[in-house]
Amino acid sequence: MSELGAVNLGKITEAIKQGPRPVSILWQADDTIAFVARGREYRSEFHVDPSDEVMYMIKGEMNLHYITPEGEHKVAVIGEGEIIYCPAGTPHSPHFPPDAFALILERKRRHDERDRFKWFCERCHAQLYETVKHVKDYQEDPVSRAYEEFYSADSHLTCSKCGHVMPRPDRYRQNETR
Repeated sequence: MSELGAVNLGKITEAIKQGPRPVSILWQADDTIAFVARGREYRSEFHVDPSDEVMYMIKGEMNLHYITPEGEHKVAVIGEGEIIYCPAGTPHSPHFPPDAFALILERKRRHDERDRFKWFCERCHAQLYETVKHVKDYQEDPVSRAYEEFYSADSHLTCSKCGHVMPRPDRYRQNETR
């Protein structure tokens, strides 16, 4: 066994503030993953994890949007210093500002498991797009990769049920077709 060492979450959040990446991986062991995430300015997808997830708000407040098994859209508010358990398979979308930080604890994905990233129409809640990924290494920032894929085509943003077009955040506008 190697030496055990504590992690200073204050130093981790300061390093994230100074760097370009919204996530700092604390560890990826055989069975567990732990990381600190900075809030993103724009979060619109619902992530469906194949494993349970625990979120602890280090700083700030999170509005955790989620969809119940009955299809109802709800929001759980997690304040600074609070923790929440999100069961495997629950579509969830953590909304918190860039100056807020959360500690996330999950099980590392098994070879046969896939994460799903889903977007829904802001008007009628019909599903717009879904991408399925095997998340083998969180260093690859799977959430950012899913967003790049979603915003890469106008067809992904257009609701086939009501015709509403989801607007692109500024950071993805360079991909817009003119």
